[in-house]
Amino acid sequence: MRTNAIAHIAPIKPIRKTRMDVWFDRFNLVFWIVVLGLVLYPLYLVLIASVSDPDAVTLGKVLFWPVDFSLIGYEAVMQHRDLWNSYGNAILYTLAGSALSVAVSLMAAYALTHRFIGKGLINFMIVFTMFFTGGLIPTFITLRDLGLYNTRAIMIIINCVSVWNLMVARTYIQTTLPLDLYEAAVIDGANHFTYFFRMVLPLSGTIIAVLCVYYGVARWNDYFTALVYIRDRSKLPLQTILREVLAQLTTSTSSDAFFSAYANDTKGMTEAIRKAAVAKYCCIVVSTGPAVLLYVLMQKYFVKGVMIGSLKG
Repeated sequence: MRTNAIAHIAPIKPIRKTRMDVWFDRFNLVFWIVVLGLVLYPLYLVLIASVSDPDAVTLGKVLFWPVDFSLIGYEAVMQHRDLWNSYGNAILYTLAGSALSVAVSLMAAYALTHRFIGKGLINFMIVFTMFFTGGLIPTFITLRDLGLYNTRAIMIIINCVSVWNLMVARTYIQTTLPLDLYEAAVIDGANHFTYFFRMVLPLSGTIIAVLCVYYGVARWNDYFTALVYIRDRSKLPLQTILREVLAQLTTSTSSDAFFSAYANDTKGMTEAIRKAAVAKYCCIVVSTGPAVLLYVLMQKYFVKGVMIGSLKG
């Protein structure tokens, strides 16, 4: 009897779109295609300008494709003696710093999902740091007194935890791993360490990937920390060195020393000016390439991370 009743249930008909719905979908598609073009074109322009002839870039002839393919800008940037060493430093700081940040953020997020005495005060102190800081000078003095000034360790330890990322990780653990799961594990004899390493970490692949993207990009793009706390040039990261390269190639062409150096060498002066014209585009490509690649590889996790951050908890 029940089978016959189910057999006579009419299938659900799909909702038909009205003419206004169709026009809205078309407008929405065109609108977002235009927005996508406005976002991607500057990146594409930087890329094609970096491999175009400097004269064509200066005259504004580079619009949609490279003009007179040339690598003169990359040659000028790559000739800088500190570039490759700084590239290695940037990779070290990014990998080590991101690993430490992800580990500390996950452990802190896990602790904040449980009830304990003083949790409200600790939450307040953590959130307080999002809006108020001690300032650069007190922070510099403190880190100097701790013996971290001009060391590689400061590039890894400083800015270890982002409060926003910590809250995203806490929200993920709260919504994905209910408290009942922890209580069941405790009944089976598990403690916090066992539960964290055997249950939380294996089930937190998404948030780990999201935190790697957030922290990795922030570490890779950080140049100010080295500018303030690093004195030894052999310890500087890529971003700080590229900032110097760009400043040297662009400002030196307008200085009196530059014109004095090339007073009898018009050809050399012209070549130096041509290199400076495209050096800024090459610096952008060299510095942002790894970060863009990381976003592309981790895109699906990045989108999930944005959705996690939109939840309250």
